[in-house]
Amino acid sequence: MKKIGIVDTTFARYDMASAAIDELRQLCTAKIVRRTVPGVKDLPVEAKRLLDEEGCDIVMVFGMPGPKPIDKQCAHEASLGLIWAQLMTNKHVIEVFVYEDEAQSESELAELAERRAREHARNVYYLLFRPEALTRKAGTGQREGGPDVGPLRG
Repeated sequence: MKKIGIVDTTFARYDMASAAIDELRQLCTAKIVRRTVPGVKDLPVEAKRLLDEEGCDIVMVFGMPGPKPIDKQCAHEASLGLIWAQLMTNKHVIEVFVYEDEAQSESELAELAERRAREHARNVYYLLFRPEALTRKAGTGQREGGPDVGPLRG
């Protein structure tokens, strides 16, 4: 049985992990292992622990960096750590970040977080169980959480 790791933060203002878990449970019967850490810079080590110590096949990480430059810097540093975790384990870590300044209102931000979490959960499903479905979408301008932009014409 495939095993999917989920790591979220207490810093986030929306429970994206629960949305993703709900989506995954509708798509497959993989075992789900969830962990919660304080902030985005704690995500890489927990993701690597789930891959190495818990035997997860893939991990999703969720973060909601704030709007200030230091928040974006911390998110970038976390992203670099997540890339290293992938390279050290040869397994995917799907980063699902929603920045607080991506939306104009709290309700719009909540909707974005919900959509992005669910759409990335579908990507995890495709990576594990139906990779050919992703290949069919190559070059189609998919955007998780927002409207797809479509392929270039011409």
